[in-house]
Amino acid sequence: MDFTMDRGQWSGRGAFVLAAAGSAVGLGNIWKFPYLAGEHGGGAFVLVYLACVAVVGVPVMMTEIMLGRRAQRNPVAAMAHLAREAGASSAWKLVGVMGVVAGAIILSFYSVVAGWIIDYLVRAATGSFAGLDPGGAEAALEGLLGNPHEQALWHSVFMLLTMGVVACGVMRGLERAARIMMPALAAIMLVLTGYGLAQGDMGRALAFMFAADFTRISPQTVLAAVGQAFFSLSLGMGAIMVYGSYLERHILIARATIYVACADTAFALLAGLAVFSIVFAHGMAPASGPGLILKTLPVAFGGVPGGALLGSLFFLLVVFAAWTSSISIAEPGIAWMVENLRLGRGRACVIFGALVWVLGIAALLSFNLWQDVKLFGLSIFDALDYLASNILLPVGGLLIVVFGSWVMRRTHAREELPLGERWFGVWRFAARYVAPVGVTLIFLNVTGLLG
Repeated sequence: MDFTMDRGQWSGRGAFVLAAAGSAVGLGNIWKFPYLAGEHGGGAFVLVYLACVAVVGVPVMMTEIMLGRRAQRNPVAAMAHLAREAGASSAWKLVGVMGVVAGAIILSFYSVVAGWIIDYLVRAATGSFAGLDPGGAEAALEGLLGNPHEQALWHSVFMLLTMGVVACGVMRGLERAARIMMPALAAIMLVLTGYGLAQGDMGRALAFMFAADFTRISPQTVLAAVGQAFFSLSLGMGAIMVYGSYLERHILIARATIYVACADTAFALLAGLAVFSIVFAHGMAPASGPGLILKTLPVAFGGVPGGALLGSLFFLLVVFAAWTSSISIAEPGIAWMVENLRLGRGRACVIFGALVWVLGIAALLSFNLWQDVKLFGLSIFDALDYLASNILLPVGGLLIVVFGSWVMRRTHAREELPLGERWFGVWRFAARYVAPVGVTLIFLNVTGLLG
């Protein structure tokens, strides 16, 4: 039986753009982008980041969508089918396998982090941040990390939220969630940006983010920007490929990709402005690292009138962003189970969700009961993060773009990307040469092989 005939489809380009933007907009935009900009000089980093989105992110995303729509299958079956079509080795299907495995690993610890955000949402809503000082914020985070039961509760809640949406299918689940949550995300983001404009130090935030000091641009700035552009767009794990497989033939991939990249970038920039306007207004340091939103912002929210509402809105924004991303991360694995193991979508979600949940439990225990357990010198959480983010995603992304631009037949690529000859040549050059160099540099840098 050909299970590809029963696959769902997006109702149109708008639905795909909302869903793909939801996949892209996640913790990377609201949590990671602001602190990276803070650590790498603000405007200098933003400028390089925008360039990297254009010359690396967009070509890779176009390639991944193209492969998915061409095959109309889950990532594993898609790469196997496309390899046969191109007369290439069947080993290319391992690229799809890598994506599914990477997605499962990422979702396991992503859900744990999202659980922390749900916990902070509850604390903000109940006024727990009132009068909080930096020492109290540090103690609150340490207390959460040291409590396996509390972490397990919120991890479980987030996994149920994720699998509940995915179990409903493409149109009733993924598309409906995107149509509700993406406008809600935009509305909350605009409210927070408006607050920063009215009550924060928006002038300093604007100057910090857009007044580029070119002396601050270093090789590390460029590598951080390339990595953020690549990972922010959810590339290399099969999520965008499987979303592309639900895309109708008449929709232009290039235009849809531009819309998604612009939406993702806009969210990152607005998040930076909202966060830094609050940070500067309270005399805090923008280069606070990964703890920026969990150690710094609760102190700020606790020291202003209406801080409970402001903090609740902010952490609700982060929860929604994590949710829209998590359903896309789960979809490649679920699609593979439905199409290859002939399972119903609900049953596939239960099995896949349970496996990921167990892996997440191991990750959260690495902060407390299993903190002495090390894998290659890393905690379980850090080892999972390193394997997926630093190895599987860059290698998977590199192989995807190489396959699409070097292995896939040119005539087939032209059918999926009906661009003018000039713009098709631009995509092909970027996909063949620019993007692979950028992704290779990411891999060499994060693995410590680059200098």
